[in-house]
Amino acid sequence: MNQAVSAFLSKHNFVRHLDVEVVAESILDDMNRGLTGKKSDEDMIPTWCLPPEKSIKDKKVIVIDAGGTNFRSCLLSFDSNGEASISDLEKTKMPGIERELNKKEFFDQFAKNLEHLKNKADSIGFCFSYPMQIQKDGDGVLIGFSKEVKAPEVVGCAIGKCLKEALVAHGWNEPKRVTLLNDTVAALLAGKAAAKTNRYSSYVGFILGTGMNAAYIQPAIPSRKDFDKQIVVCESGKTRSVVMSDFDKAFDAKSQKPGTSFMEKQCSGAYLGPVAFEMIQLASKEGLFTEPFAKKLASLQSLSLIEFDGFLHAPYDATTTLGKLAAESASEEDYDRLYQLLDALVERSARCASAILAACVIQSGEGKNASKPVCLLCNGSTFWKTNMILERVNGYLDELLSNRNGLYWKIVSVDNDITLGTAIAGLIE
Repeated sequence: MNQAVSAFLSKHNFVRHLDVEVVAESILDDMNRGLTGKKSDEDMIPTWCLPPEKSIKDKKVIVIDAGGTNFRSCLLSFDSNGEASISDLEKTKMPGIERELNKKEFFDQFAKNLEHLKNKADSIGFCFSYPMQIQKDGDGVLIGFSKEVKAPEVVGCAIGKCLKEALVAHGWNEPKRVTLLNDTVAALLAGKAAAKTNRYSSYVGFILGTGMNAAYIQPAIPSRKDFDKQIVVCESGKTRSVVMSDFDKAFDAKSQKPGTSFMEKQCSGAYLGPVAFEMIQLASKEGLFTEPFAKKLASLQSLSLIEFDGFLHAPYDATTTLGKLAAESASEEDYDRLYQLLDALVERSARCASAILAACVIQSGEGKNASKPVCLLCNGSTFWKTNMILERVNGYLDELLSNRNGLYWKIVSVDNDITLGTAIAGLIE
């Protein structure tokens, strides 16, 4: 790395080459503290469910996917062979993103978004991608919002119960069941459903998109008599296992909820762009770039992950946001320094993702047989599309899990994974 870039990152407490094993061990310690009722960063939420052993056949279910910036809804039908088909799909914006809503406004908006599915099935699978305390009846009590959703009155509410009430008020027959789950659980269930010709010893659902989180199958805990083997949602984005740099702190202070979601704000798609913006602005002020290029960068009002990832994929493409500014004023060294700064953020994200995945595999106690690896269903455009994240995660997991611990794993993807997994959850008896 360029010495000036290294000095700049070090000065501002940015650790690019995190030790994946050390971070994974820290996460494992935090996981075990949470599972045994001690104070922990991660919530370690039991879901009281496991993937069904048999495929679902001849059933219909309404599917809702509410998380990040989008609200998706559809009808999913399983035929006599257990094959799934999607119909009546609509996508709109997640309520509470554009302005703050009270409780009634929030659930009324949900009901309006679902009007096209009125009474088309009597069960609802609801992927609500925010921290919830899952109840044994499948409902979920909201712990708190992330991803900049503004609806404070909804915190502490039983989401399924409130949705039922709103739907009935809008002329629906009362649904028989509304099953709440996190997107990581949906991903995990989809991994199991798609494993028709492969045998896996366990399953992990991992999201690195707008936000970041993981779920895995936790063995029974002898010290907790009521805790059988089940899927556990970690809320991994809350962990404090990675030191916050000055850039992270600058963005955190401007975020909707300062002092929360520490690792998520350092790694996921909603935040990588804003953190990169803080980094670039400070680098421009401190003389890391030539004066003409620094002035161009100072003119930026904001930066998204898509914009800075465009530069990493093709630095000399003058049609991208940063490529255009560079083409107008940057020296060769400016190009290199900007690339290395942005790549440092991606590198950190990949290492954090690897540490979380490794911790979930180790905690599951499985993956000891090469022919039955742990299935890692990974979801999210940040994971699959951001420059070099997938390649780096594969490399770090190979070293930590395979070479050092003799554990076997496989990263997979499934079309419509969240929709499929949510539908399955909605029909689990």
